[in-house]
Order: sequence, then C-alpha cells, then structure tokens
Amino acid sequence: MSMNEHLGHGQRLTIAFAALEQFPALAESRNRLLSAVGDSHAATAEIASAIESDVALVLAVLRLANSPRNAGRQIDTTVSAVESLRPQAVQALAGSKRTFDFFERANIWGPTPERFRLHALATQRAADRIASEVGYQHRDRLALTSLLHDIGELVLIQAYPDYCSRVHRDAGTPEERIRQERRELGVDHALVGGVLIRRWGLPGSLAGPIERHHDPEATGEAAIIRLADMLAHYERGAPVAPGEMLQSARAIGLGPGELRGLLYEQPSTSSGRKRHVDPCPLSGRELEIVKQLAKGSVYKEIARNLELSVSTVRTHLHNSYRKLGAADRAQAVLIATERGWLCS
Repeated sequence: MSMNEHLGHGQRLTIAFAALEQFPALAESRNRLLSAVGDSHAATAEIASAIESDVALVLAVLRLANSPRNAGRQIDTTVSAVESLRPQAVQALAGSKRTFDFFERANIWGPTPERFRLHALATQRAADRIASEVGYQHRDRLALTSLLHDIGELVLIQAYPDYCSRVHRDAGTPEERIRQERRELGVDHALVGGVLIRRWGLPGSLAGPIERHHDPEATGEAAIIRLADMLAHYERGAPVAPGEMLQSARAIGLGPGELRGLLYEQPSTSSGRKRHVDPCPLSGRELEIVKQLAKGSVYKEIARNLELSVSTVRTHLHNSYRKLGAADRAQAVLIATERGWLCS
C-alpha cells in the first residue's frame, strides 16, 4: 500500500479512488447474497437485506443500478436497485466480487475492511433507531447513507499510508479527528466521500448527507448520520463530545431527555428482541401486511387484498424486517407472534 512520496494530493486521491474498485466484501455476506438471489422464492426485501449487510456489495449494486446501461436512472435505495436489475445481473456481480474473511487477511487492505464494516453497521443501526424516534420518512435511503458515511476514510487510508497515526494522532472524538484532517490535508473524509459517490455516478441524494455528516450546522439526514456516528462510537466505548452530540440531536428535534434514551438504549438494541409489553414498532399498514403473511398469503394476494401494488407490499415488508430485526418473512412472523402483536 506504499505510495510515491512525491505525488501531489490530487494524484494520491485519484490513485486511491481507483483502489476502491477492489474493496472486498465479507465472504459470508457475499455467500448470503448469492443464496438469496438464487432462490426463486426470495422476496426483493430479502435480497436487499443481504446486500445491505456489506459496504462493498452496496456500492457494487448501486453503481450497476445507476450505470448508463441501466438507462441512467437515479436510484438511491437498495430495494429500487434490486427491482431495476435482473437477478442474473446481481448474481454475476456478487459472484465476481473480491472477498475477505476474518481469518484470512492476506490482501492489501489488512484488517481495515472488518473494522470499517463493523462501524458502518453500528452507525446504520443507530441511524435507524434515530429515524424511528423522529419519524424520518426516507429510511431506505438512510440505510445506505449511514452505511457509506465513512467511505472517504477508505480513500484517505489508501492515499496516505500513515493516515491514522500521523493525521489523527492524539485526536479522540470524531469531531477532533475531522478537524485534524482539515488541518493536515486540507480536506476531510466526509468531503472526499461525497466526491467519490458523485465520481461513481451515484445520486446527489446519497452524496449530500455523506459529505455533510460532520458539519456542525448539519440538518436532516446529515444530522441523523452525525448523531448516529457518535452513538456508534459511544457504544464501543470510544470518546464522544457531549456538546456536539446534543447539538446534532437538537438539529433533528430531540432534546436531552430523548438523547439520553438513545444513549442508554443503544447497546441493547442489537438483539432485535423486545419485551411483549413494548409497543409494536410497525405502522398500521406494515402490521396489516405481516398479519397477511402469517395467514400464508403471498405477495400478489396481499397486494390484491389491500389494494396495493406488489412493489409497495415489498417495500413495506423491507421496512418491517428492519424494524423487527428479522432476516426474512418467517422470522418476521415469528417475532411479531411471540410479542403478541398479531393478536390485536
């Protein structure tokens, strides 16, 4: 991963952008996607969930869905990407993806992909928790922007081999790190991430929140990601700045009380299992569709019974799986049944 010391900043970034083409997916995630896309009975939501388990898979599918060969559509959710592509195309893409495994680190990235993936998924979970709290509507898109929020760090790691040790040095909190990057490099990883997303022809609706997610004045989706990033750091015991965290919370309408709830509930949400006394996290329409699933109805029957399109039914189910922490329809029905939500 060494790089010519005489190269200028622009040249380093250009070479690093190219290196990201080979960023590997976790082998287990790739295999799960191949299994899902190879199952003729798998729902779009199941395939989308398999893709969203890995940064490299998300990038590869999004780039293909937004490519000129796919009519140059502006696609910013995984469900839309899957629906716009043929299953064979997704299968071929996954099959050709370079992979890494926890027990094998013989590639040029070393342990970076695993560390990056874990923080990305933690931030994604935190962002969805925040979105539920504030009633944010674009949760499918947020699932992607929160997963990809630190993609610029991968570029800087490739461009500057001593990036973490020299640039971050003794910086503790995420905000201290971003200030160090600006002082040392003249750019920060958030801005670089936005540039990469646009360079690859992905929509501005993805690039915008990514490049602004460390802006103290961020609002909307960028502010949700900023707060989610801090929550993910807090969850693993890393330093965070309480004042910065409260600032982001207030930008999306949350006060100190709600922020405390997020802070102290965050570590326990990973299991996806809640007590029966908890309120159902599903909307009325989502719960209605899960009840139809429990009766054995298929997507077309549900769409006909509820006077919805099949695509809308799939989208509602995708949202339901995420809210319940379910991997598929069977698990969603099981969780909802165990918690007593299907009896109402």
